Amino acid sequence: MSINKVVAGPKEAIQGIQDNMTIMFGGFGLCGIPENAIAAVREQGAKGLTCISNNAGVDGFGLGLLLETRQVKKMISSYVGENDEFERQMLSGELEVDLIPQGTLAERCRAAGAGIPAFFTPAGFGTEVALGKEVRWFNGKPHILEHAFDASFAFVKAQKGDTAGNLIFNATARNFNHAMAMAGKVTVAEVEELVPVGELDPNEIHTPGIFVQRIFKGETFEKRIEQRTVRPKA
Repeated sequence: MSINKVVAGPKEAIQGIQDNMTIMFGGFGLCGIPENAIAAVREQGAKGLTCISNNAGVDGFGLGLLLETRQVKKMISSYVGENDEFERQMLSGELEVDLIPQGTLAERCRAAGAGIPAFFTPAGFGTEVALGKEVRWFNGKPHILEHAFDASFAFVKAQKGDTAGNLIFNATARNFNHAMAMAGKVTVAEVEELVPVGELDPNEIHTPGIFVQRIFKGETFEKRIEQRTVRPKA
Protein backbone atom coordinates (compact mmCIF):
# COMPACT_ATOMS: atom_id res chain seq x y z
CA MET A 1 0.00 0.00 0.00
CA SER A 2 1.51 3.34 -1.06
CA ILE A 3 1.89 6.31 1.28
CA ASN A 4 -0.70 9.03 0.76
CA LYS A 5 0.73 12.52 1.37
CA VAL A 6 -2.28 14.47 0.13
CA VAL A 7 -3.69 17.24 2.32
CA ALA A 8 -7.00 18.97 1.74
CA GLY A 9 -5.63 22.34 0.68
CA PRO A 10 -3.15 25.13 1.38
CA LYS A 11 -4.48 25.86 4.87
CA GLU A 12 -3.74 22.31 5.96
CA ALA A 13 -0.48 22.22 3.99
CA ILE A 14 1.11 25.10 5.92
CA GLN A 15 0.30 23.77 9.39
CA GLY A 16 3.32 24.16 11.63
CA ILE A 17 4.41 27.53 10.25
CA GLN A 18 5.45 29.74 13.16
CA ASP A 19 6.84 33.21 13.68
CA ASN A 20 10.56 33.70 12.91
CA MET A 21 10.91 30.55 10.79
CA THR A 22 13.16 30.23 7.75
CA ILE A 23 11.16 29.20 4.68
CA MET A 24 12.09 28.45 1.06
CA PHE A 25 9.83 29.47 -1.81
CA GLY A 26 10.45 27.98 -5.25
CA GLY A 27 10.15 29.85 -8.52
CA PHE A 28 12.09 32.24 -10.70
CA GLY A 29 10.55 35.67 -10.98
CA LEU A 30 6.87 34.75 -11.18
CA CYS A 31 7.50 31.48 -13.04
CA GLY A 32 6.68 28.39 -11.00
CA ILE A 33 5.95 30.15 -7.71
CA PRO A 34 3.74 28.43 -5.08
CA GLU A 35 0.91 30.95 -5.34
CA ASN A 36 -1.59 29.13 -3.14
CA ALA A 37 0.92 28.47 -0.35
CA ILE A 38 2.03 32.11 -0.30
CA ALA A 39 -1.59 33.25 -0.01
CA ALA A 40 -2.17 30.77 2.83
CA VAL A 41 0.89 32.00 4.75
CA ARG A 42 -0.37 35.56 4.36
CA GLU A 43 -3.77 34.57 5.73
CA GLN A 44 -2.22 32.57 8.57
CA GLY A 45 -0.25 35.64 9.60
CA ALA A 46 3.14 34.31 10.74
CA LYS A 47 5.59 37.18 11.33
CA GLY A 48 9.35 37.66 11.35
CA LEU A 49 9.93 35.21 8.51
CA THR A 50 13.24 34.70 6.75
CA CYS A 51 12.38 33.91 3.14
CA ILE A 52 14.79 32.18 0.77
CA SER A 53 13.75 32.81 -2.83
CA ASN A 54 15.49 33.82 -6.02
CA ASN A 55 13.15 36.81 -6.29
CA ALA A 56 10.94 38.79 -3.94
CA GLY A 57 7.88 38.76 -6.20
CA VAL A 58 6.31 41.97 -7.43
CA ASP A 59 4.03 44.52 -5.84
CA GLY A 60 0.76 42.79 -5.00
CA PHE A 61 1.78 39.30 -6.13
CA GLY A 62 4.04 36.45 -5.13
CA LEU A 63 6.19 37.21 -2.09
CA GLY A 64 5.18 40.83 -2.58
CA LEU A 65 2.00 39.84 -0.71
CA LEU A 66 3.99 38.93 2.41
CA LEU A 67 6.07 42.09 2.15
CA GLU A 68 2.90 44.19 2.08
CA THR A 69 1.74 42.69 5.39
CA ARG A 70 5.21 43.08 6.99
CA GLN A 71 5.48 39.32 7.58
CA VAL A 72 9.01 39.12 6.18
CA LYS A 73 11.94 40.07 8.40
CA LYS A 74 14.72 39.00 6.03
CA MET A 75 15.01 38.14 2.34
CA ILE A 76 17.79 35.88 1.06
CA SER A 77 17.68 36.35 -2.70
CA SER A 78 19.59 36.83 -5.91
CA TYR A 79 17.49 39.35 -7.85
CA VAL A 80 14.92 41.71 -6.37
CA GLY A 81 14.54 44.50 -8.91
CA GLU A 82 10.82 44.24 -9.68
CA ASN A 83 9.30 45.17 -6.34
CA ASP A 84 8.88 48.80 -5.26
CA GLU A 85 7.71 47.86 -1.75
CA PHE A 86 10.76 45.66 -1.31
CA GLU A 87 12.98 48.57 -2.31
CA ARG A 88 11.22 50.93 0.09
CA GLN A 89 11.53 48.54 3.04
CA MET A 90 15.17 47.76 2.30
CA LEU A 91 16.22 51.40 1.98
CA SER A 92 14.31 52.38 5.11
CA GLY A 93 15.96 49.60 7.13
CA GLU A 94 12.69 47.77 7.79
CA LEU A 95 13.82 44.70 5.84
CA GLU A 96 17.08 42.81 6.21
CA VAL A 97 18.42 41.68 2.82
CA ASP A 98 21.11 39.14 1.96
CA LEU A 99 21.86 39.33 -1.78
CA ILE A 100 24.00 36.45 -3.03
CA PRO A 101 25.12 35.24 -6.48
CA GLN A 102 22.46 33.17 -8.20
CA GLY A 103 24.68 30.13 -8.62
CA THR A 104 25.60 30.24 -4.94
CA LEU A 105 21.92 30.45 -4.02
CA ALA A 106 21.18 27.38 -6.12
CA GLU A 107 24.13 25.44 -4.73
CA ARG A 108 23.26 26.27 -1.11
CA CYS A 109 19.83 24.75 -1.80
CA ARG A 110 21.28 21.71 -3.54
CA ALA A 111 23.88 21.18 -0.83
CA ALA A 112 21.19 21.16 1.84
CA GLY A 113 19.30 18.45 -0.05
CA ALA A 114 22.44 16.39 -0.59
CA GLY A 115 23.56 16.56 3.04
CA ILE A 116 26.62 18.71 2.29
CA PRO A 117 27.04 21.23 5.14
CA ALA A 118 29.31 23.68 3.27
CA PHE A 119 31.35 24.19 0.11
CA PHE A 120 33.89 26.54 -1.44
CA THR A 121 33.09 28.69 -4.47
CA PRO A 122 34.98 31.45 -6.33
CA ALA A 123 31.78 33.45 -6.82
CA GLY A 124 31.78 36.64 -4.79
CA PHE A 125 35.45 36.73 -3.84
CA GLY A 126 36.72 40.30 -3.63
CA THR A 127 33.21 41.70 -3.06
CA GLU A 128 30.99 42.36 -0.04
CA VAL A 129 29.68 38.81 -0.46
CA ALA A 130 32.99 37.50 0.88
CA LEU A 131 33.15 39.66 4.01
CA GLY A 132 33.81 37.56 7.11
CA LYS A 133 33.99 34.27 5.20
CA GLU A 134 36.84 31.78 5.15
CA VAL A 135 38.98 31.88 2.00
CA ARG A 136 40.98 28.98 0.56
CA TRP A 137 42.93 28.66 -2.64
CA PHE A 138 42.26 25.87 -5.14
CA ASN A 139 44.18 25.55 -8.41
CA GLY A 140 45.54 29.03 -7.98
CA LYS A 141 42.14 30.68 -7.43
CA PRO A 142 40.61 32.04 -4.21
CA HIS A 143 37.35 30.49 -3.05
CA ILE A 144 35.02 31.51 -0.23
CA LEU A 145 33.22 29.19 2.16
CA GLU A 146 29.43 29.06 1.84
CA HIS A 147 27.06 27.07 4.04
CA ALA A 148 24.05 25.01 3.04
CA PHE A 149 20.68 26.52 3.89
CA ASP A 150 18.72 25.39 6.93
CA ALA A 151 15.02 25.85 6.21
CA SER A 152 12.12 24.54 8.27
CA PHE A 153 9.75 24.51 5.28
CA ALA A 154 10.11 24.51 1.50
CA PHE A 155 7.11 25.45 -0.66
CA VAL A 156 7.30 24.40 -4.30
CA LYS A 157 4.96 24.32 -7.28
CA ALA A 158 4.76 21.55 -9.89
CA GLN A 159 2.65 20.88 -12.95
CA LYS A 160 1.86 17.30 -11.96
CA GLY A 161 2.18 15.21 -8.84
CA ASP A 162 0.89 11.94 -7.47
CA THR A 163 -0.43 11.05 -4.05
CA ALA A 164 3.01 9.79 -2.96
CA GLY A 165 4.57 13.19 -3.67
CA ASN A 166 6.39 12.44 -6.93
CA LEU A 167 6.62 15.66 -8.97
CA ILE A 168 6.93 16.74 -12.59
CA PHE A 169 7.70 20.37 -13.40
CA ASN A 170 6.81 22.17 -16.61
CA ALA A 171 9.87 23.31 -18.58
CA THR A 172 11.68 26.23 -16.92
CA ALA A 173 9.24 26.19 -14.00
CA ARG A 174 11.57 23.52 -12.62
CA ASN A 175 14.06 26.36 -11.81
CA PHE A 176 14.64 26.44 -8.03
CA ASN A 177 11.71 24.16 -7.25
CA HIS A 178 13.58 20.87 -7.57
CA ALA A 179 16.55 21.90 -5.41
CA MET A 180 14.33 23.47 -2.75
CA ALA A 181 12.06 20.43 -2.66
CA MET A 182 15.09 18.39 -1.61
CA ALA A 183 16.29 20.94 0.93
CA GLY A 184 13.36 21.68 3.25
CA LYS A 185 12.85 19.81 6.50
CA VAL A 186 9.17 19.78 5.51
CA THR A 187 8.50 20.14 1.78
CA VAL A 188 5.03 21.14 0.61
CA ALA A 189 4.16 20.80 -3.07
CA GLU A 190 1.19 22.43 -4.73
CA VAL A 191 0.32 20.99 -8.12
CA GLU A 192 -1.97 21.78 -11.01
CA GLU A 193 -2.81 18.12 -11.59
CA LEU A 194 -2.91 15.47 -8.87
CA VAL A 195 -3.05 11.81 -9.94
CA PRO A 196 -2.94 8.40 -8.26
CA VAL A 197 0.35 6.58 -7.80
CA GLY A 198 1.35 4.75 -10.96
CA GLU A 199 0.00 7.27 -13.46
CA LEU A 200 3.25 9.21 -13.80
CA ASP A 201 5.94 7.82 -16.07
CA PRO A 202 8.87 7.05 -13.72
CA ASN A 203 11.27 8.27 -16.41
CA GLU A 204 9.66 11.72 -16.38
CA ILE A 205 9.64 12.32 -12.62
CA HIS A 206 11.90 15.21 -11.64
CA THR A 207 11.57 15.05 -7.84
CA PRO A 208 10.95 11.70 -6.12
CA GLY A 209 8.26 11.65 -3.47
CA ILE A 210 10.75 10.77 -0.73
CA PHE A 211 11.61 14.48 -0.58
CA VAL A 212 7.98 15.64 -0.28
CA GLN A 213 5.99 15.47 2.95
CA ARG A 214 2.73 17.15 1.85
CA ILE A 215 1.04 17.67 -1.49
CA PHE A 216 -2.19 19.37 -2.54
CA LYS A 217 -3.99 20.41 -5.69
CA GLY A 218 -4.06 24.17 -6.11
CA GLU A 219 -7.44 25.65 -6.91
CA THR A 220 -6.34 28.77 -8.78
CA PHE A 221 -3.15 29.78 -10.55
CA GLU A 222 -2.96 33.31 -11.87
CA LYS A 223 0.46 32.74 -13.51
CA ARG A 224 1.06 36.44 -13.91
CA ILE A 225 3.74 37.55 -16.37
CA GLU A 226 6.48 39.58 -14.70
CA GLN A 227 7.34 41.70 -17.72
CA ARG A 228 5.20 41.31 -20.80
CA THR A 229 7.18 41.71 -24.01
CA VAL A 230 5.40 41.76 -27.36
CA ARG A 231 6.39 42.47 -30.92
CA PRO A 232 5.57 45.88 -32.31
CA LYS A 233 2.80 45.93 -34.89
CA ALA A 234 4.02 45.66 -38.46
